[in-house]
Amino acid sequence: MTKKTEAEMPEAANGFNIGNFYQGIKEEFEKVVWPSRQQLVSESAAVLLMVTLSASLIFLVDRFFIWAADKVF
Repeated sequence: MTKKTEAEMPEAANGFNIGNFYQGIKEEFEKVVWPSRQQLVSESAAVLLMVTLSASLIFLVDRFFIWAADKVF
């Protein structure tokens, strides 16, 4: 059995290297496709609209069941 040098050891066995960590972060941020302002505004408006519609539908269904329960009981 031979003893491995530090260069031959897996990176996890070498310990944590803050320089490599920040280099990895930088590389990952370069892969991100950032939206334009127009995309951000239009997609945010679409999300707000869908949340409002969903909440309204849930409210109406809830009110219907309250009304129906009052009629039955």
